[in-house]
Amino acid sequence: MLRDPPDERSLDSLVEFGVVNLDKPPGPSAHQVSGWLRDMLGVEKAAHAGTLDPKVTGCLPVLTGTATRLAPAFLEGEKEYVAVLELHGPAPADVESVVSEFEGDLYQKPPRKSAVSRRLRVRTVHELDLLEVRERKALLRIRCESGTYIRKLCHDVGLALGTGAHMGHLRRTATTPFVDTSLCSLYDLADAIAFAGEGDEAPLRDLVEPGERALAHLPRVTIAPSAAREVAHGAQVYAPGVIDAEGDPDEEPLVACYTPDGPAICLGRLVGNPDADSGRVVALERVLV
Repeated sequence: MLRDPPDERSLDSLVEFGVVNLDKPPGPSAHQVSGWLRDMLGVEKAAHAGTLDPKVTGCLPVLTGTATRLAPAFLEGEKEYVAVLELHGPAPADVESVVSEFEGDLYQKPPRKSAVSRRLRVRTVHELDLLEVRERKALLRIRCESGTYIRKLCHDVGLALGTGAHMGHLRRTATTPFVDTSLCSLYDLADAIAFAGEGDEAPLRDLVEPGERALAHLPRVTIAPSAAREVAHGAQVYAPGVIDAEGDPDEEPLVACYTPDGPAICLGRLVGNPDADSGRVVALERVLV
């Protein structure tokens, strides 16, 4: 059964396929915070978009209910952080030029305590700005590829400066497509749930967005409702069912498929020409209905 359009869903349906742009507090792990949010909303499961260490704060989108199937979408986006670089000696005169050299592709090996295998990998730092220097502290803004280790980046910058350095406070300010101007705290969420229990749904609807919000940065493919019903039963997306499509099939980008009235139907790779008369257009990766 296909979902109602995002702006027509009941509160229960919204929460069951929703996303909360949570402001993670210092102390608990991202996994713990997601578990608390899951229990507060009364859904079976919740999944966060990108691990944050216990001391790290900031933008932690949390997918609720069946929206946890959307998690691969966050691997396609960028992250942005503000970090305090704790220098082990006085800042050299060329600190800004040295920091700028770390923009671009970097080789990184995950730290020993990470949950992934410690293989050398390449991650891209799109922007690395030195915002301020005070004594032995430098404030950095980093916009980077998902999976970049900021702690390792800070260590490497310290080596290049000749002083040594480590990461101090770290705050994530964006996880594509979410930014820190619309964050909500667990306290905000608890208050909104209480209001909903008294009959006022508006505060909770302001904090729990439709799951489709997490797909806003992906190329969009619009398919006919008849094709969507076939996809719901495991069929691929074929050209006759495609109404409109964004993206370049030669690059095989991850795309989100929708029906014309807005509900997300599936995630997949754009692999064929949407203007063709026949043939597969989207190779399915996740069915969302």
